[in-house]
Amino acid sequence: MGPTRAPCVYILASQPRGTLYVGVTSNLEGRLWQHREGVLPGFTDRYGVKLLVWYERHDTMETAILREKQIKNWRRQWKINLIEELNPRWGDLALGLGFDRLAPGPPKVGP
Repeated sequence: MGPTRAPCVYILASQPRGTLYVGVTSNLEGRLWQHREGVLPGFTDRYGVKLLVWYERHDTMETAILREKQIKNWRRQWKINLIEELNPRWGDLALGLGFDRLAPGPPKVGP
C-alpha cells in the first residue's frame, strides 16, 4: 500500500519541547521521509527537527494552508498545548505511519 495523499498540516520537533517546525503538505509520508533523510536543506535539517509530534488532515489544500498560517502565528506555548492535548508524551507519530524509530544522535545546530 502506497502513501496516503491528503492535505495535511504537521508539527515536527527536535525533541520533546525542543525546536518546533510547522509545515503543510499533500503527501505527509513523502514529506516525512524527506525531513528524516535530510534531503530538504534548511531549517529542519540544520536543527535536526525530525520527530512528528502532531498532524491534522484536511479536505482541501486551501484549508490546510490557512490552518498552517494560523498555527505559525501562534505563540510557542499555544503550539505546545496543541501537541500535548493529543500527544502528551511527545511520541513520534511517524511510527504509526510505517516509519522506523529515529536513531539517537546529537542534534544538528548551526550552518
